[in-house]
Formats: sequence, C-alpha cells, structure tokens
Amino acid sequence: MSRYLGPRIRLMRAVGMNLPGLSRKTIERKPFPPGMREGQFKKKKSEYGVQLMEKQKLRFNYGLTERYFRRLMAEAFKSREHSGNKLLELLERRLDNVVFRAGLAPTIAAARQLVNHKHVLIDGKKINIPSYTVDPGQVISLTPKGYKNPTVVYAMENPSLARPAWLSYDESSQSVKMITVPDRESFPFAIDIHLVIEYYARRVSR
Repeated sequence: MSRYLGPRIRLMRAVGMNLPGLSRKTIERKPFPPGMREGQFKKKKSEYGVQLMEKQKLRFNYGLTERYFRRLMAEAFKSREHSGNKLLELLERRLDNVVFRAGLAPTIAAARQLVNHKHVLIDGKKINIPSYTVDPGQVISLTPKGYKNPTVVYAMENPSLARPAWLSYDESSQSVKMITVPDRESFPFAIDIHLVIEYYARRVSR
C-alpha cells in the first residue's frame, strides 16, 4: 500500500479521534465516520474491527505503510521488553516524529519533509532518513535555512503538543537532546496497545 495522500481529517474521522501527528485540524464539527450523518445508526464493531481500529490509529498518526508497520511489529515481538511498549518506543524514536515532538514542525508529515530536504541535523550531521532511530544523548537541530522555513517558525511559535519529558530543549541553540527513551506515559493520544498486539499476534500464529 502506498502512502495516503487524501484528506487527513477523513482518516481521523474514520478512527473517531484527533491524531496530533497527522493534522492540526480536529473532528469536532463532524465526529462521525465519513459517509455517515450525525445520529445515523452505527453498526457495532466485531472484536477484529476494534483491534483493526486501534492499529489504524497508530498507522495513520505516524503516516506509515502497512508493510513498514509490520516490520516494526516484528521487531517489537523479538524484543525482551513488553511488545506493546517496545512498539510505541520505536514509533516515537523515529526521526520525523522526534522533530515533530520537539516542536520544530506542525505535523509528522511536515517533519518528514524537513528530513527529506536535508534540513535536519543529528549531532551536527545531516540525516535525510525519516525512519532513522534517534538514540538517547543525540542532539537534533536544523540547518540555518531550516530555522527560517515559515512552517518551522510557525510551529515553534505555536507548538502542537507540549514537549515530552524525554526531550530537553536548549533555547540558546534551538536544539533538542533526547535524554532518555520515550515511555508509554508520554504518548500523545489514547491507544489500547494490547488490542494492536492481539491484532498482529493472530496473524503471526497462522
């Protein structure tokens, strides 16, 4: 499956919640699924449908393909840590997400574009791989041109989310340092990770 390029708010309406990494817009005006009018009868979801919905929340928020998401899930299953917590950690440590959570971009998609255009630095070196896994101790900053980008200026003045405790911001250099790995408590939206694990465990066992 290729990356989704349609209306982002449609995806948020499909899963029934706002996804901060996907869009700054909200579903407040139309909090019901696409193609359905307010007050219209909603069919009760099956167990599979509920699991699928939780999985889609993660995929849509981070803008990932199903193939890539399965790779992350396989890595999480191999870990000695709790599979769900490990999956969330791997998602949050992606470079495009770290740039977003640092307040340097309004969405993960915008952060991904900064990375692709070589405006993001890790310990002073340009990295243009959005899926790069950031390690504790590494410092994330932008090129001089990147800091002048109108999207970056707006994001820094109007952050989408509060900066998480696992990131430390240096105002003098406008850089961010990862001081520890992300934890589940700092996750930016409600997710039942157990349902995501169950969704993929069912497929692994087949």
